Amino acid sequence: MKTSKSQQEQTRRTLIRAAVELITEKGYDAATMKQIARMAGVGDATIYKYFPTKEKILFAYYELAIEVTLELTEETPGWESFTLQERLQRLVDGLLELLLADREFVEISRSLFGKSPLLMMRDHMPGQQSLKRAILQYLQHAEDSQEIAPCDFKNMISGLFGDYLFAVIAYWLKDESDEFADTTQLVDMTLAIFVTALQSGLINKLSELFSFMLRNQLSRVMQNSSGLLGMLKLMRTGMESAK
Repeated sequence: MKTSKSQQEQTRRTLIRAAVELITEKGYDAATMKQIARMAGVGDATIYKYFPTKEKILFAYYELAIEVTLELTEETPGWESFTLQERLQRLVDGLLELLLADREFVEISRSLFGKSPLLMMRDHMPGQQSLKRAILQYLQHAEDSQEIAPCDFKNMISGLFGDYLFAVIAYWLKDESDEFADTTQLVDMTLAIFVTALQSGLINKLSELFSFMLRNQLSRVMQNSSGLLGMLKLMRTGMESAK
């Protein structure tokens, strides 16, 4: 009997959840595809129709997390009246809230990605396309409402936001402050700086530098919290006083 799309999606999600639980319990190498299939209640061969490798399950986990976060974020009461910074803040907070229950699994998967940087190149980043479309819509809405200055690089910025999100996740995994207060400050200040730069039109003037910093430096810097928050506070104060 042919399964419906909804049944296929449910099986896919069940397999992802089984993988999260097994990999968290046993570790990535010890958890086998057969064990994942059996925990999910599907045949040993069926799992390969959905995921040819365990690596694909890792990517599917983040893909699903981003899709769910985008849906829930845009269902937030009063969403239409949110500023750009509030929309981006809600998106980042929502993703971290969703990942919190699986923090150990997220740490395992990030460690694996770190050993194979090519896995996280932009074209392969999980959820990249749906995330890019959403951020582009947020930016266009802010520009149309004259909240930010006209920006020639909305498409580029939208593509870079995925890099930012995964850098925040890396920082969050190392955050030992109470209730992840340092991560909260980091997100607040980086988004404030970003939106201030858009409001002033600075992005158009410094687009190449902005792209280089995000792609090549942001992930590394965020994993080293020493002095970062102080630097961001000074940057935010300076930019706001220059508006």
